[in-house]
Amino acid sequence: MPVTLARQVRSVLETENGSLTDLLSYVDDFVQSAPSDQQQGFEEQLHQLHDVVDHSSPHHTQVFLAVLHHLRLAPCSIISSWFDLVIRPALREPNLAVPAVNYAKELVLSALCQSDPRVPDFRRRLLDLYLLDAFNEGSGHDLVEWAALDSLRREQQTRWKLNLQDILLTFGEKCPADFLTEVNTHFAVPEARLQLLLLLNLYTSAPCFQPSSAILATHPLMDSLLNSLLLDKSSTLSTIGLAIVTKMLPIFAVEAAEVLKGMLPRLFCIHARIICWKEQPPPTTVQSPETEGVPVLEQESHETGRVLLSRSDLDWQVLESPLDTDASPPPSPRQFHTLLYYLFPCNVLRFLRHPVLYFTSRNVESPYTVDWDVALDEQKIRSKSEVLLRSHVCHPLIVWRDSDEEISKPDFWAEYSVARIATEAMMLDVRNTALGLRERFPTRIDHESSTSSIGGSDDGGKTPMRSLGLSAGQTHISLQDMIATSVALKSNLNLEIEPAASQWPESLFAGSGGSPAVPTQPLPSSDGDLPPRITQAISGLQREVLLLRSELNFELWLSRENVKHVGRLYQDQILSRDAEVERQGLYNKLRNYRSQVANLETELRTQKASASSSKERYADWNAELQKKLQDFREQKKSWVNELAALRTADKEAKALFKAQATLLADAQKDLFMLETQRTESQHKIDRLQDYEKQIEQHVNMQRLWDADFAKFTQRGEEMERMKAEYREMELRLQSFEGTQMQMDQDARVHRRQIQTLEAQLAQEKRRIESPSQRQAEIAAFAAERKRLAEENALLVEENRNLREDLEDTTAMVEVLKGTVGGRRGVVSEPRASPILRV
Repeated sequence: MPVTLARQVRSVLETENGSLTDLLSYVDDFVQSAPSDQQQGFEEQLHQLHDVVDHSSPHHTQVFLAVLHHLRLAPCSIISSWFDLVIRPALREPNLAVPAVNYAKELVLSALCQSDPRVPDFRRRLLDLYLLDAFNEGSGHDLVEWAALDSLRREQQTRWKLNLQDILLTFGEKCPADFLTEVNTHFAVPEARLQLLLLLNLYTSAPCFQPSSAILATHPLMDSLLNSLLLDKSSTLSTIGLAIVTKMLPIFAVEAAEVLKGMLPRLFCIHARIICWKEQPPPTTVQSPETEGVPVLEQESHETGRVLLSRSDLDWQVLESPLDTDASPPPSPRQFHTLLYYLFPCNVLRFLRHPVLYFTSRNVESPYTVDWDVALDEQKIRSKSEVLLRSHVCHPLIVWRDSDEEISKPDFWAEYSVARIATEAMMLDVRNTALGLRERFPTRIDHESSTSSIGGSDDGGKTPMRSLGLSAGQTHISLQDMIATSVALKSNLNLEIEPAASQWPESLFAGSGGSPAVPTQPLPSSDGDLPPRITQAISGLQREVLLLRSELNFELWLSRENVKHVGRLYQDQILSRDAEVERQGLYNKLRNYRSQVANLETELRTQKASASSSKERYADWNAELQKKLQDFREQKKSWVNELAALRTADKEAKALFKAQATLLADAQKDLFMLETQRTESQHKIDRLQDYEKQIEQHVNMQRLWDADFAKFTQRGEEMERMKAEYREMELRLQSFEGTQMQMDQDARVHRRQIQTLEAQLAQEKRRIESPSQRQAEIAAFAAERKRLAEENALLVEENRNLREDLEDTTAMVEVLKGTVGGRRGVVSEPRASPILRV
């Protein structure tokens, strides 16, 4: 069978028009029916076949991947035999069909998700390939090599990285704990953190991440991520890591709220570090804008800041700034601050008010070699956070709660979804609030905006921005233009962006002798030294690409959550419509009730008139009522006397109740002591109950054993009785055999007698025939003959009966012998012990 199947594989490989579907059906039947040794033999033949085929043909690779996928190989076979031989080259091939690439990915995933001693090493190796063999956006050396590659090699590298990325993300979806453990292992290497954060950014942006987010909340990788934001010096790394943590805040609030509260001090420390990030001076005289949410200040002096070293017990290798240039802006804390402010507004304000006191009061240990009062500059934190506080609206819970109640009491967002938390948090930003008010009150806001200076031009309400000329040696940018552009981009207004005439500024390629799109000079090799301006341009562009990707992932995630929230609001709108219909129905019922009330008031007036007429008729009853009143007074006197007696009895009852309350308190005390003793002895009682159950089980087993033993004894007695009967039957058989022998001897004697008598009879007949025979002898002989005939008949009958008895006895003996020899009938197999059976 393996040889025939190998021939079919060879036939499909040699003829590209062969039926791959039929081959795969044969492989499925072979896997279901063939034993393991035949499958191993077929796999060896596949190895031999792979050595002689053309590896450059995508068709051959597709056939091998399809056959291997349907063979359902073991993880060790995939890892040791086929990964480097077929799967790894297939993941690099750009011309391979999509089903074949899916087969390769599923083979790798089937090995990653299994429990095998070689799987952890394979997981580590796969992540090493992603970090070291694939294109690394955080490495300038890889970028230079990328620029020197041709289109085919670039496509191969791109396909290789995308396939590895898809495999790792799918593995993280299926086995999140194992995936996070491997990422955390490689996160200890500083050079790999940037690429790992990019992978985590994609992983946490996936819709399927939320169910497994609780694993990340308690995983050591979360501590490593927070340590990176606290200790690493790369602004690019901190920007991407801060975006990941910002996405995690609403997800942890829904899936792991208590864990989020536990990491709140470290989040505040990250907040303080980000807003007080050490800014680098610009390389030219042109001033660059600061981070998002921080206003641009003219001629702002550069703050050197203080150098903070991590504690030695943290065992953390600090990452420097691999991509950061001299003019790299610090990370933006705005969205991070918005979500923290939405979830914990009182704690945020208390931290910003007194950062050092906030940490010391909660006994939070500093991650640096110095204490909090040295590590944190409270005056700088307050000044930097003032702009963030001014750009957010007042949170309602600031009025109703304090910081301690915010942690101890139930969260107001306990029943919210991630989409609602993210959307409502973004609405605390003044810019988004203005946009929301613009959509809610379009007429008034549009009227006010039409009178503003931004929309005051005559060109259809559009204000074109002044273009910048970069051809000169020095570029002059107005601070007013910079502020206007920044405000327009961040105000969520309708903007029309015109494409630039050139993608790259000519100043970066000054002296290269060609346009940016088609450079006349070839790029230097990766081994040579690059000019400083090219290095600076590559680092800046590379950093911008990474930051734009990170921002795009965050915006896509935020847009998806906003869409979910819009769906919920649409559902609330439908519910509001139903409520409006119900309100209209209630209003109609109210009108009916009002008409009924008017009718009832008319009837009430009629009843009052009839009551006034009836009042006069009741006047005659006054005399009788006076008499009854006198009787009632007499009765009242008797009731007063009875009341005095009842009061006396009540005092005695109260005294009795007081005594009973004292006794009840003593009884409750005794009951508490008894309950305490019972609680202390509960485990003994439980064990006693277990012992009683075991004793009861043993008693039942003993009863079953006694019953089975009685049956066994009874069967033994029956066997002894049957043995006695068997011996009796043997004796009877021996007796019958002796009787039979005696009867045979008697029969022989009788036969001899008969022969003698027949001879005598013949003589007598001859004598009778003679005339001299006498009549008396004839009569005597006839009588003797008759007697002998009767005796012979009796003996024959007795002989027949004895023969029948002998045959019955013989048959019974045979039956008994067969029964004893084959152990059937009353002699049965010994029964198993009931204790062993239980």
